[in-house]
Amino acid sequence: MTNAQSPAPVPSPAAAKPPVAAIKPKTLTTNGHTRTDNYYWLNQREDKEVISYLNAENAYTDALLAAQKPLEEKLFAEMKGRIKQQDQSVPYKEGAYYYQTNYVQGGEYPIYVRKKGSLTAPEEVMFDCNVLAKGHNYYNMGGYEVSDNDELAVFAEDTVSRRLYTLRVKNLKTGQIYPEVIPNVEAGSFAWAADNKTFFYIKKDPQTLLGYQVWRHMLGNDPKKDILVYEEKDNQYYMGLYRMKSKKYIAIACDHNGVATEYRLLDAKTPNSDFKVFFPRERGHEYDIQHFKDKFYVRTNYKATNYRLLEVPEGQQTNRAAWKEVIPHRADVFLQGMDVFANHLVLAERKEGLAKLRVINQKTKADEYLDFGEPAYVAGIGYNPDFNTDVLRYGYSSLTTPSSTYDYNMDTKAKTLLKQQEVLGGFDKNNYVSERVFVTARDGAKVPVSIVYRKGTPKDGTAPLLQYAYGSYGSNTEPGFSSNRLSLLDRGFIYAIAHIRGGQEMGRQWYEDGKLLKKKNTFNDFVDVSKWLVANKYAATDKLFALGGSAGGLLMGAVMNQAPELYRGVVAAVPFVDVVTTMLDESIPLTTGEFEEWGNPKQKQYYDYMLSYSPYDQVEKKAYPNLLVTTGLHDSQVQYWEPAKWVAKLRTMKTDNNVLLLHTNMEAGHGGASGRFNALKEIAMEYAFMLNLAGKGAM
Repeated sequence: MTNAQSPAPVPSPAAAKPPVAAIKPKTLTTNGHTRTDNYYWLNQREDKEVISYLNAENAYTDALLAAQKPLEEKLFAEMKGRIKQQDQSVPYKEGAYYYQTNYVQGGEYPIYVRKKGSLTAPEEVMFDCNVLAKGHNYYNMGGYEVSDNDELAVFAEDTVSRRLYTLRVKNLKTGQIYPEVIPNVEAGSFAWAADNKTFFYIKKDPQTLLGYQVWRHMLGNDPKKDILVYEEKDNQYYMGLYRMKSKKYIAIACDHNGVATEYRLLDAKTPNSDFKVFFPRERGHEYDIQHFKDKFYVRTNYKATNYRLLEVPEGQQTNRAAWKEVIPHRADVFLQGMDVFANHLVLAERKEGLAKLRVINQKTKADEYLDFGEPAYVAGIGYNPDFNTDVLRYGYSSLTTPSSTYDYNMDTKAKTLLKQQEVLGGFDKNNYVSERVFVTARDGAKVPVSIVYRKGTPKDGTAPLLQYAYGSYGSNTEPGFSSNRLSLLDRGFIYAIAHIRGGQEMGRQWYEDGKLLKKKNTFNDFVDVSKWLVANKYAATDKLFALGGSAGGLLMGAVMNQAPELYRGVVAAVPFVDVVTTMLDESIPLTTGEFEEWGNPKQKQYYDYMLSYSPYDQVEKKAYPNLLVTTGLHDSQVQYWEPAKWVAKLRTMKTDNNVLLLHTNMEAGHGGASGRFNALKEIAMEYAFMLNLAGKGAM
């Protein structure tokens, strides 16, 4: 760390005049209660006044952050410099080919390649996304699927960042892209039948962005003549479509978020027949399945909060009497996933917040857990398309160990490191320390916290600290490696991940206790962890920062309302902050599928509870921390107007002189800019914002 430049000044609101959004009151009445929304009008994406306001906010942000541009550029160069530009993934074999993903020097996008029969065979380029992205400000390939005869690939593209993909077909032998163009499809949800002529795909509603129909397409036919084979009538269900590992079945998975699951199966050899229900949906029953030989393995929460594993003979799955228990329910272990091999069964489990991989020999019934030897880490089953192998591919990472791919021989116990993410620039994992602690929340819950810092960083209450969390949808926030994060750690920051309720780190109940009418536990946990980190001298009282995105952005808004005095600065990325209004509007993408997460505000008890924490509705006349808010104009998940309205309201209500900034990417959506390096510019902006506020801008 060197003082190569003088500190960039902390931005001052007086440096430029902030834009003022017009007040256009709109009254909204629900359950006999009336709210006035002065900025409701900002939801018109094509309106010139809206675009003008967003551009004005961007200009204001640029003006206030102009002094930190040299630091942003330095951070961007650092982060980009750690990435091995010419790189490739570990190959995997499926069918007759080895498949691999390559990156080239200066290339923003992946190149998907394959080799026939041997890794020394000539390389065939299937898709060069750098070429496909030309002429587009945004590009994302939403997966591809190769036919059984290895000759054709169906693939999906998005050039807007609205997550409405266009489906095409490519002949991998000739390079020809066929004339069929199928718009508005779900990424990654397509599957070939065994005849190499028929494939299935999910069509999305362009308004709600929900996948709701499964269609069958015959190669060479006009897509307008495709056959509708299934339509989901309940708009609270999400759908997925895939070919099962055994290749025998094509599966439609319907999931009512946190409530119920239903699978439909079709024999891939008879694509013109009907999909049949595996086990009918029941409220409270969630399950997933794997087919193996003449039976199915079923991971189910039936009479098992943390899930158990059953098996059932093919054709008898609707008869619960035929279900045989393989792994019983355990109160202290969450059964997270599984993979099936000819001679082995591999389980992904979670205990005390940490991922575990358990290997069971199907013949001897002997089992073992893989040992990872670090206090905080993430490990997961990799892609294993072959049943007839004794080798398990798995991934591993920790706060100090870069992403690693291993092969593990389940018979000999030999572990082989195939590839570890190469971090350029002199990275040495021994320069960093990770810890794992449990913080007692106000109601007695023990919240796991993963912490990482550079050796020598003082833990005496003087160091700046960035606290991150998500805490929704049962999504686990894993303590994995980030090369970008090194730019903070090397400048004296401590980084902490709070594994708060709403995730599933501590089992299914951890999720149940952080949703619906218990959602405030999520916010309380975060605040209580912040207080503990300060009290235990991990963080300086005036240098504590918070970061969250999407539902984690809702978290940021809620903790700012609850305890604004704790934080020097907050970064809220694509934040879901206008909870009540959004959840009342079923025309907004993804709303209906969220009722089981947040509640349906048309019911008074949920309306009242959601209103009591909704960040936009709870903005008050008081001092707030320095705040940087980011969004994307084409965001398909959290609409841009939520953060825009929130910032507009905060401007009129806050009583402090702290910075309030809104940055809208006018060409991107929920995930920000596309490509390997463009996204780093936004991260550099966020890091520079916090480093300057922490007095570390000169480093």
